[in-house]
Amino acid sequence: MATVSLCMIVKNEETYLMRCLDSVADLVDEIVIVDTGSADRTMEIASGYTDKVYSCPWKDDFSDARNESFSRAAMEYCMWLDADDVLEASEREKFLELKQSLPPDADMVMMKYHTSFDEAGNPSFSYYRERWIRNCADYRWTGAVHEVIPPSGRVVYSDIAVSHKKTGVGDPDRNLRLYQKALAAGETLEPRHQYYYGRELYYHGRYEEAVSVLEAFLLEKEGWVENKIEACSVCADCYLRLGQDQAALNTLLRSMGFDLPRAELCCELGKYFLERGDYRIAVYWYETALNTPKNERREGFILPDCYDYVPFLQLCVCYDRLGDREKAEAYNEKAGSCKPYSRSYQYNKKYFEEL
Repeated sequence: MATVSLCMIVKNEETYLMRCLDSVADLVDEIVIVDTGSADRTMEIASGYTDKVYSCPWKDDFSDARNESFSRAAMEYCMWLDADDVLEASEREKFLELKQSLPPDADMVMMKYHTSFDEAGNPSFSYYRERWIRNCADYRWTGAVHEVIPPSGRVVYSDIAVSHKKTGVGDPDRNLRLYQKALAAGETLEPRHQYYYGRELYYHGRYEEAVSVLEAFLLEKEGWVENKIEACSVCADCYLRLGQDQAALNTLLRSMGFDLPRAELCCELGKYFLERGDYRIAVYWYETALNTPKNERREGFILPDCYDYVPFLQLCVCYDRLGDREKAEAYNEKAGSCKPYSRSYQYNKKYFEEL
């Protein structure tokens, strides 16, 4: 049976840490917690679960802290969680089964990471992350921010999901600050971090700067195809906010030069034409989204609603505006079959009943 060390880095997490540890403490074989400078009860809470609690000075480098936690682990695999992550009750049995059945030559286990949820608590944004990593020097974190252990060796995919349940905003400027610190020190960002730096600029409303960084990233020969496609989405929204509609459309279409269409990008194209009253073109893109297979193991960001609920709902709008009420109502019912609790579906249903 595989043995697992839970390795965490924490700072001022008294609000969440107990919830996280309660969800997983009895499933792992060891807990290692590295504190990077808490001024609250975090270390006291951690000490109630393990005697392997360590202090480590914060060096503006997430990889450094995570590697410190991994270096303290004694089990066969290291598992990372953030303090505001939770392993839901529905995942516990699968977790134990995986420990029993994991092939002995597995080097890394990829698990789903749910980071956003709809009004019923169902995941609305998810992607795969490296979650269990063989405990050896070959596997260490890289990147001061948006840190990663690049998948290698024998990689196993599991449908176990970790849920990110943060309720506060934290420090919204932290990641941007770390990137700018690196640039000020003369560092050159590798393609992956160019992409993430562009996103941070976008989140801060610095759209012209974001466009400059993301366009440079898109021209790079190197770079993960999923990041390229997602960069097209972010860059297109920057162009829209800058009033450059044609550039936005060109960038969305450019995404398909990297790989087959993604439903997420098809929905953005549908929205582009819907908002401009080109309903038949919008219909084409929403129908294309419905016919696009969802491949979660690409490891890119997945918006599950873009593969059914969103296109159904928007096709309802398109056909209503085209005057085909029968098709419009039928698509609304399909949206309702995905999310009967959806306020949009219920609003539309009432609208059709009143007609």
